[in-house]
Amino acid sequence: MRDMRAIFTEKDDAAQMLDPIDIKLLAALQKDAHLTAQELGELLNLSPSQAGRRRQRLEADGYIQGYIARLDPLRLGLAVQGFVQVHLGSHGPEQSASFARLIATRAEITSAWTMTGDADYLLRVYCEDLPGLNRLLHEVLLPHPAVARVQSQIVMDQLKRDAPLPMYAK
Repeated sequence: MRDMRAIFTEKDDAAQMLDPIDIKLLAALQKDAHLTAQELGELLNLSPSQAGRRRQRLEADGYIQGYIARLDPLRLGLAVQGFVQVHLGSHGPEQSASFARLIATRAEITSAWTMTGDADYLLRVYCEDLPGLNRLLHEVLLPHPAVARVQSQIVMDQLKRDAPLPMYAK
């Protein structure tokens, strides 16, 4: 198994390395993005200014892409979470680009992935109710000229919420 104490990436032809303190900082921020420089410093055994500079560097280097609030879909009236597999009838660049433009405009589609295997795309959707999901499928996705068929699965219960990315440090 490879040593995960340091993760390398290329940026401007210079190797950037995450040290164990960076990894610990990233792991902490994934759990609580509201941590102050003071709190990060205490957690990392650094001064607040050192912790703050590390956070700024990780933001500037693109390791931290932003900060978001995790909302409760049920409290927002989004009672149906589903996954939709989309199968395209043709796979040219214009069809793919047109479909990507369509899904970018739909708030109900919160995530989208291109896939290997049977389906071309996997979409994560949130709708108010089953008729809302039905409208999304039959009035938005299926009428698109590149879409051959869709297959939906409705989430009965989410056993594990979207978790932080794994951070390896020894």
